[in-house]
Amino acid sequence: MASETSVRKRLAVVLLVVVLLGTLPTGVAAQSESTVGGTVVVGEGETIDELEAVAGTVVVEGTVTGDVSAAAGDVRIESGGEVGGDLEAASGSVTIDGAVGGDVDAGAGNVAVGEDGTVGGEFTAGAGNVVVDGTLEGDAAIGAETITLGEGASIAGDLRYNGDLQGNTDAVAGSITEDSTLGFDIAPTLQPLASWLVSLYTLALNLLLGAALLALFPRFSDGVAERVATDPLRTGAVGFGVLIGVPILLVAAAITIIGIPFSIVGGFAFALVVWIGIVYGRFAVAAWLLGYADLENRWLALVVGMIAGAILAQLPFVGGLLNFLILLLGLGALAWGLYAHRRTPGTREPEHRDRIGPDEPASD
Repeated sequence: MASETSVRKRLAVVLLVVVLLGTLPTGVAAQSESTVGGTVVVGEGETIDELEAVAGTVVVEGTVTGDVSAAAGDVRIESGGEVGGDLEAASGSVTIDGAVGGDVDAGAGNVAVGEDGTVGGEFTAGAGNVVVDGTLEGDAAIGAETITLGEGASIAGDLRYNGDLQGNTDAVAGSITEDSTLGFDIAPTLQPLASWLVSLYTLALNLLLGAALLALFPRFSDGVAERVATDPLRTGAVGFGVLIGVPILLVAAAITIIGIPFSIVGGFAFALVVWIGIVYGRFAVAAWLLGYADLENRWLALVVGMIAGAILAQLPFVGGLLNFLILLLGLGALAWGLYAHRRTPGTREPEHRDRIGPDEPASD
């Protein structure tokens, strides 16, 4: 029973690491030029060269001398905040109460330029609602359901719009032209930035989870790799069965009403198990292939597996199919190993030569 208690303690540590990784705020990460996280803040009095972020909230209270590219739930240039270059934002809401020296390309549910907000270049917005109360020193192209020009608004150039234009149209110094070619989706294309940053973030999380698993469960992890290498067909079949069977059981439990709480908790637990299966699968396949080159090192296998999996994820169709097969292998080996451990709770696995790394003292 001591062995089982040890495993439970280590599993608790892994779960804690996962929770911390998923909730870790990055409010201090604005010191770097590229970041992914919950909240990114350029604080008052702080100056950075450039900011690229995928986050829940991006706030600029200080100075960004270059461009800001953000995919977020909320993007705010606060009063006193300054962006020297361009602002590209795809988010739930974009609020400009400070100064943007270059162009603004914004796609959001709501876009607002406050009374103290200024935009030095062209202003392009695709949104549900756009409100301009501040100063636009260039031309503006706005596609929105509702476009409101406030009493304090000032547009030095021309305005092209599509939608319901309301308010102070005298604020436009140039011409006002309705342009039906402007859709509500004329927002900037931030997909390459978002995809790159999300992939990098996912890679980092997978590496950290994998490192935790290898450090806490070295022999169990080696057993996972062993099962994938020696019996991939049966291991993949087990993984497929788990992937199909567990959701069916959870749905069946939810139908009973009483089992709804179990189904909800089980759903979150199964999502974690699938994530671990992905990490184990990439690690095991990399260890298997590296073994043919006589490179038997678990840490090298972890790094190679995670990087290769991230690259495969970028390939259309083929990459997704290969990653799915790798998931089945990892999930099957994980389930197989847990079942074997549960059948012999008071015993250790038989001693065996470590295929992918130096021998270690038994600790699982």
